Amino acid sequence: MSESESGQGRDASEDPVAVGTAVAADAEAESTAAQVGTIGRKAGRGLRWSLVGNLGTKLGSFTIGLILARLLVPADFGVFAVAAAATAFVMHVNDIGVIAAGVQWRGRLEDMAPTGTSIAIAFSSLVYAAFFFGAPAFATLAGTPDAAPVVRLLTLVIIVDGITSCRSAALMRRFEQDRLTKATMIGMAANFVVAVPLAFGGAGAYSFAGGQVAGSVVTGILVWRMGALPLRLSFDREIARKLLKFGIPLAASLGVESVLLNADYVIVGNVLGAAALGYYLLAFNVSNWVPGLVGTAVRYVSIPSFSRLAEQEPEALATGVRRSVPVLISAILPVAVLMAILAPYMVVFLYSDKWAASADVLRFLTVLMVVRMLTSLAFDILTSLGATRATVWLNAGWAIALIPALWFGTHLDGIRGAAISHGIVAVVVALPLAVIALHRAGVPLLPVLPALVRPAVGAVLCAVATLITLRLVDSGVFVNLFVPGVIGMLVFVLAVVPVEQFRQLRARLAR
Repeated sequence: MSESESGQGRDASEDPVAVGTAVAADAEAESTAAQVGTIGRKAGRGLRWSLVGNLGTKLGSFTIGLILARLLVPADFGVFAVAAAATAFVMHVNDIGVIAAGVQWRGRLEDMAPTGTSIAIAFSSLVYAAFFFGAPAFATLAGTPDAAPVVRLLTLVIIVDGITSCRSAALMRRFEQDRLTKATMIGMAANFVVAVPLAFGGAGAYSFAGGQVAGSVVTGILVWRMGALPLRLSFDREIARKLLKFGIPLAASLGVESVLLNADYVIVGNVLGAAALGYYLLAFNVSNWVPGLVGTAVRYVSIPSFSRLAEQEPEALATGVRRSVPVLISAILPVAVLMAILAPYMVVFLYSDKWAASADVLRFLTVLMVVRMLTSLAFDILTSLGATRATVWLNAGWAIALIPALWFGTHLDGIRGAAISHGIVAVVVALPLAVIALHRAGVPLLPVLPALVRPAVGAVLCAVATLITLRLVDSGVFVNLFVPGVIGMLVFVLAVVPVEQFRQLRARLAR
């Protein structure tokens, strides 16, 4: 038998080439795992601080909202809703994507910052000027002409945002969410100090606007100092070209996203008036608690995390996504289920019978809440890959379907119809578009599906347990809210959290 023939019968493990390939593959897998782990630890620390900061600011906003809901009338909330819609739009586009561009910038941020800051300041100033002169027309379109001065005041926050854009990017890029947390919480305190006395003094919707502007200025000053970037303004054509290539599609996409989240304010105000818009705003604000708390905290770390993973290799990013999606689903589903079932008791307990009309709206907006969390994560993944054009098409397709649906739903069933339309379009249009965009960007979600079975089952069991408990107790607003809520959440946790994790927790507590 020849040597070549005898070689064909050898075990592959004895082949030096095969052994070398296997070793290289193992080393590559270990390297990928190490990269994901290192970035994951930094992101985890940043996420913890972001959650703490968002919890503090949301509690502050919640407290301010409770106080103002008892001092103001629904029409005041309606006027503020119009100003908030305008501000949300300009806040999404005013820095023309400089913050996100700085977070994922491939190179030294100090080289980009002078040009980026110049672009952000110039663009935010132009946008503010446009909204200052266009405020009367916008307020009239929303059916609330009295909102024009409030629009002019509240949109001032975009100037602060433009000035501090690169410094915010620097803090997020370095995973220094602890500093951002301190700045935002101090800003929230300033908001409270200004808003509540204004409300007691009869300032109406100006209470909200004045407090938010004061908080934004205080936070901006702190972020400027903490960002630790050189104080220089300049314009480098090559850097500007890169920033605008990345930022213009992103700003366009965020602008469309803002239309998605605020078109209902304009349509409801135009069709039903300021008082109905006030009820709708309160329900929307409650439904925004979780996206505002968890979603904003996640966004502070998701873009820098996914950007760093994308710099390594595609498998590192895919691994990060597979870990992130089930965790996010597990965090949001039980809250959405409980909020949808217990909405009437929640609204009355927190805001009094005066706002009971908001409860029906809240039940349907919980669907939008879940979808927004998922599409925001998809948006961050696409942004980290530099696929900002894909985010434009995602949000544009959503908006094209949503605006006529909102108009029809509001005419058909008032504020509840608007909420139902939001939920239907989110599930039928937005989610499929997000999945398609991620697939085209090379991030398939099919491997994630098995990990979603347990949270889905847990959500069903949570709903059943909550409804049964609600039927059994029926003893007033407080008991009907908290007893079914605690039992429903407990059932979800027991169904979703693996037994091994409970054992590990028990072992830690026993030490």
